[in-house]
Amino acid sequence: MYFLPISLAIFLIFLLITPFLLFMLPAVAFAKLGLSPVAGLVFFFFCLAGSLINIPVYRKELDYYEEPDDVTKIFSRFFGIRVPEVHERIIALNLGGAVLPGLLCLYLLPMVNLLSAFLATAVTAAFSYYLSKPVRGVGIVIPAFIPPIVAAVAALTFAGKADAPAVAYISGVLGTLIGADLLRLHQLKTFRLSFLSIGGAGVFDGIFIVGIISVLLA
Repeated sequence: MYFLPISLAIFLIFLLITPFLLFMLPAVAFAKLGLSPVAGLVFFFFCLAGSLINIPVYRKELDYYEEPDDVTKIFSRFFGIRVPEVHERIIALNLGGAVLPGLLCLYLLPMVNLLSAFLATAVTAAFSYYLSKPVRGVGIVIPAFIPPIVAAVAALTFAGKADAPAVAYISGVLGTLIGADLLRLHQLKTFRLSFLSIGGAGVFDGIFIVGIISVLLA
């Protein structure tokens, strides 16, 4: 005979409250940063929607034809989508993964010890650089859950208990952007990446989770 490790009633209750808990996490997280629950939720959903928007900040004409990646070729073959030739390299800022979190970091910086924020950001940036990698056709990818944990531990190490949530958010966001995106800009040509969204693609997952988990852990 087989027995469930928990009762069926508890399991069903857990399934029912899970969406509510996920909805409340942003409110709790951003409340630790001094925002109201409503403002936290609004910011949270603006970041989600903003992840679809990339703002070009740099364009350069290429002196060679950029071959499409394998995924693009598959879509072209099976769905009949004509893939345009790529003759330029574009660097963009992702609204939800770089611009909005960056503005919140600027808002929080005057409220914390700058040395603590700098040290925690440097540690997170080092880990982010080591763990990230450029992937052709995708951009920069990084394990989503490691930067938030590193940022939280660094914040608890270098900042006081009162400043830890804000330092965790600042170091998590800026450290990930610096380590995973900005320090790898020189590799665009090496890996023949025609488009890089700073704070987007595979890095957005890390930035998005940083905004919740690092603050909650701290």
